[in-house]
Amino acid sequence: MQRKYLKSALQSVAAFCFFAPGVIAQADGLSTYGSPGLLDMPSATTSADGTLNWTTSLMDGHTRNSLHFQITPRLSGVFRYSILRNYFGAGRDLYDRSFDLHYLLSEEQQHIPALAFGLRDFGGTGVFQGEYFVASKHFRENRLSLSLGLGWGRLASFGGFSNPLGAISPKFRTRPGPISNINETGRVALNSFFRGDAAFFGGVEYQANDRTRLVLEYSSDAYPTEARRMGFKHRTPINVGVNYRYNDHLTMNAAVIGGAQAELGFTYMLDPRAPRAPGGTERPAPVLMPQAEIAALGWSLEDLGASNTRLDAALRRQKLDLQSYAQSGSTAQIVMQNPSYRAEAEALGRAAREMANTLPTEIDTFEITLAKGGMPTSRTVIRRADLHELEHAWDGSWQSFVRADISDAPDRLPPAPGVYPRLGWDILPYFRSSLFDPDDPVRMDVGLAASASYKIAPGFSLNAVVRQKVIGTLDQSTRISNSILPHVRSDAPLYDKLQGPEITLLTADYLFRPGNNLYGRVSAGIFEQMYGGVSSEILWYPQGSRLALGAEMNYVAQREPGSRMGFTDYRIATGHASAYYDFGNSYRGQLDVGRYLAGDWGGTLTISREFDNGFRIGAFMTLTDVPFDDFGEGSFDKGISFTIPLDWITGEPTRTGFSQTIRPILRDGGARVGIAHRLYEEVRSSNASDLEHGWGKFWR
Repeated sequence: MQRKYLKSALQSVAAFCFFAPGVIAQADGLSTYGSPGLLDMPSATTSADGTLNWTTSLMDGHTRNSLHFQITPRLSGVFRYSILRNYFGAGRDLYDRSFDLHYLLSEEQQHIPALAFGLRDFGGTGVFQGEYFVASKHFRENRLSLSLGLGWGRLASFGGFSNPLGAISPKFRTRPGPISNINETGRVALNSFFRGDAAFFGGVEYQANDRTRLVLEYSSDAYPTEARRMGFKHRTPINVGVNYRYNDHLTMNAAVIGGAQAELGFTYMLDPRAPRAPGGTERPAPVLMPQAEIAALGWSLEDLGASNTRLDAALRRQKLDLQSYAQSGSTAQIVMQNPSYRAEAEALGRAAREMANTLPTEIDTFEITLAKGGMPTSRTVIRRADLHELEHAWDGSWQSFVRADISDAPDRLPPAPGVYPRLGWDILPYFRSSLFDPDDPVRMDVGLAASASYKIAPGFSLNAVVRQKVIGTLDQSTRISNSILPHVRSDAPLYDKLQGPEITLLTADYLFRPGNNLYGRVSAGIFEQMYGGVSSEILWYPQGSRLALGAEMNYVAQREPGSRMGFTDYRIATGHASAYYDFGNSYRGQLDVGRYLAGDWGGTLTISREFDNGFRIGAFMTLTDVPFDDFGEGSFDKGISFTIPLDWITGEPTRTGFSQTIRPILRDGGARVGIAHRLYEEVRSSNASDLEHGWGKFWR
């Protein structure tokens, strides 16, 4: 028992380290469930908008790991991974995944408490399922707070009474029984919400000093499942605890739950908007030289070669890639790629100032075309005189944006000498993880990845990635698929058992512009660990538009497990129509409708929030014509995803980052093939709408 308890603690710390690379912001109190609350009971409080909170709570035989995100100032969500030891008998543990939602209905006012409602474990196994309304009020300069609530489900397992909502409808008086079949997990049990007995709960918090908070609560949770299956001792509804804020990064807590169980835990609070290296460490922005000094250098307007050479060297110093250079009268035209700066506006500002410092004074207009993979995406026209006038203006960012002309990119300019063909390669460490699966909280591989890209012509490239694992545990999964669908994803553990070098990408890609506001892609080869084939895509995305529409068609074959180049006999045509929408205030939505890898038809809805620094957090769900029972455990595909930009951690300018998707379980329904360079993500940062949003960095 002690060894398993220690293992749970170590796994929790490992997962915590995975989610905790940077600077944080202190949140309001979180419960042992990782949601706003007292100890076990919820409260009508919130965390700071946009913050992430990792909470681990440890009791004998019981571990909860929770990731809480304050989605909006009022709405927050929790993904929880719990380990219940000996839940199914001696040596048979339950690894439980669940989701919570908490919504602040009204904020606290002078004489009126805050009011919130929430759903606990509404999309998992239902072990912790409950609903609640709760009110909270602060007193004595916020040092004292009182909470009182009404709970249902598990939150009415102690002190329950007849549901007052039964006066509205008799249906509220009875709550359906617990899930009896693993295939029923993962569903949103609407027929259970706010049904059955109700019970009161409440508590008081006292801020003893700047670091210490004392908590006393009356709990309506009798831990009925744990008492029945695990011998949990519940002697009293009174829980007591203390929270100690070690620093602005970490809060620790200790409590006695149910009068008999000791609980220890911690919460780590992270603010994605606060970089580890404030201000960044990129090289200083170029300073405009006086035009008289440039004129005195005697540069000739007719010497295009010299102008191209000077500008190319200057852009290289700014870590920008000049693709083409041309002149038309007093206008200089360039095509460039930005591999360094997250905000394309920063790249535009640096390029424009270097053009002003390296080109003859007779050139008064700069046309800068941004490109991705050699495909032109947008054109920005900037007047030289505006740069000199606005460089030190107090509202220079806004004025420079208003005066810039952003439009769809023109046809390709002839590439500069030496740009094509070009070979680029790199060898970097890689990290792969499987988090919170039904058998083990954390599995991971660490190794080296060699990548190469041979750019043959504008838009046309050959790309490859070969990985070699150095150490890891992904190949230790013993889970065998019991899916009745084609095993398009549930056999994924078999692909992690390959020994030696592994080819994870080997493609020929062509990016092109079929028309105004249109973008195209054709790819062929090995797309990912499990699939290869051919893929085509088209995207309609006007400059400055919040809406983009796309369509993708693929014909793929499943790769042979244990083989580097072989394929199985499984072939499938898939495709999706997609709509992308920018809601503003950092929120984006995506809807994909079409055919998936198992031949099922349906749609995927994704909602994400992306901060200015590239830190992104999202949630998705997929519903197809596969019945829940046929899908198996989890009922339908869903999960959360996040991207951590590398420059957020290091402060060094780079557009790369680490992305991870967490699913309660990986099954075969609603599965898509992984494709690199999908068009919306390739081009949106250079669209006029994103350029406007990031234009504050134009003078960086």
